[in-house]
Amino acid sequence: MKRILFIFISALFFIQCTTSTSNPDEPFLDNQHRKGGALPIIGKFDPETKTLDENHVIPAFSFMNQDSQIVNPETFSGKVYVADFFFIHCPTICPKVKANMKRIHDKFLKDDRVVLLSHSVDTYHDTIPALKAYSEKLEVQSGKWHFVTGKKAEIYQMADEYNSFAKEDPDAPGGFDHSGYIVLVDKNKHIRAVARGTDNEAVDRFMGDITKLLAEK
Repeated sequence: MKRILFIFISALFFIQCTTSTSNPDEPFLDNQHRKGGALPIIGKFDPETKTLDENHVIPAFSFMNQDSQIVNPETFSGKVYVADFFFIHCPTICPKVKANMKRIHDKFLKDDRVVLLSHSVDTYHDTIPALKAYSEKLEVQSGKWHFVTGKKAEIYQMADEYNSFAKEDPDAPGGFDHSGYIVLVDKNKHIRAVARGTDNEAVDRFMGDITKLLAEK
């Protein structure tokens, strides 16, 4: 009887672990909107209506990167880019997300059509010198991966534009609550894929999405 119970519990655990963890209230997440072989335009998610505005484009922005250079939409002209939100001293998800972003950086290092953009949500501590030291620690190529800071309200607003979120929260580890999503944006400023940056398999699929997007005419 105990053996049967053990097998039942093990099977149940296996089902739970192999079932998608995507939240049905987040229809933009992890390629759920793929149709055939093409990547869809995902659009901006409205949490109240739980609908996607496929006409949405990433609006204009201007931030400063680790090299004290202005980063704006012109920086990504003719390119696709991957965006995320983080802070250097994040004690929870950021190290895992950054490890996966580094995988993307390394895979597409020689492809000038792909750029990475990481927004710090801790605008007080993550100064330009701090971001520079962090980027050097990760051994990333300057100009390939931008770590940016700016006005806090503007960065938090941009998180919404990418179907992500960021806010100060004294009860959250490190003092900030933010998603670990990574977001793929095309040359026309449309969101084309979103994945959990903590999920290695999701990031593998996401890298495949980058390759598909680069193949579009």
